Amino acid sequence: MTDESPFKGKTGLRRVWNAFHYSRAGLRAAYNAEDAFRQELLLAAVLVPLALLLSPNGAGLALMIGSLLLVLIVELLNSAIEAVVDRVSLEQHPLAKRAKDIGSAAVLLALLNVGVVWACVLFG
Repeated sequence: MTDESPFKGKTGLRRVWNAFHYSRAGLRAAYNAEDAFRQELLLAAVLVPLALLLSPNGAGLALMIGSLLLVLIVELLNSAIEAVVDRVSLEQHPLAKRAKDIGSAAVLLALLNVGVVWACVLFG
């Protein structure tokens, strides 16, 4: 007996194709349901062109854009954690609060990272 998910099983190009569609659905769901994701996406849409203008070199540009992408990645993971916690139970519980608070703290650190990276690239 295996502990693998019954939903596993596709391999090769079919798995890649399915994963692409699942990822698109996830991005669409985050955009439609998560205000924070939309706000951070707007922030990235404003700051990426600014990084293209301000970055002194390719490495700085990569760091600046990478830090923005990291915020979006962490927000997606935070939203996924919140969805799972809410799916399990909507009752208030200390562990549910801890999970959500830790996810929120991860987003905060990712946002602070943007500020540090941009300051180092532009003023360092």
